[in-house]
Amino acid sequence: MAQTDLVQTVNGVTIRKATHADIPVLEAFIAGFVDSGELLPRTLTELHDLLGNFFIAVDEDDELVGCATLEIYSKKLAEIRSLAVSPKVQGRGVGKRLVQICLDLADESGVFEVMAISAKEDFFKACGFDFTLPRLRKAFFLQMRDEL
Repeated sequence: MAQTDLVQTVNGVTIRKATHADIPVLEAFIAGFVDSGELLPRTLTELHDLLGNFFIAVDEDDELVGCATLEIYSKKLAEIRSLAVSPKVQGRGVGKRLVQICLDLADESGVFEVMAISAKEDFFKACGFDFTLPRLRKAFFLQMRDEL
């Protein structure tokens, strides 16, 4: 059994793979972070498409308090997406564990490199991420329209 198939607990929070039944709550949870500008929106179709690689964190009351997914583009590259942790459990290691589960999945899948796009540089550095070839290679983005 793969490490990413197991239910894990960190400081009273249970982390497991998301199921179809979780999608409505997951959609609402992510929407709160979209509204605050912390995450990009995810469509219902995207949530369904990424479900096999989506992980959620629930507290003792079975309330959703965190999530993350790994989108695998190829054997060369995957991206950690939709990483969000409720302020009520931040600082308890939930975000780091969600990232580690995504990294474990990437490793199990034979992915060479995992990227994360975030304004939380210090958090991702604490998770082992760093700039690849600093000063030589950077990601550039051009937004083509105001909405998805």
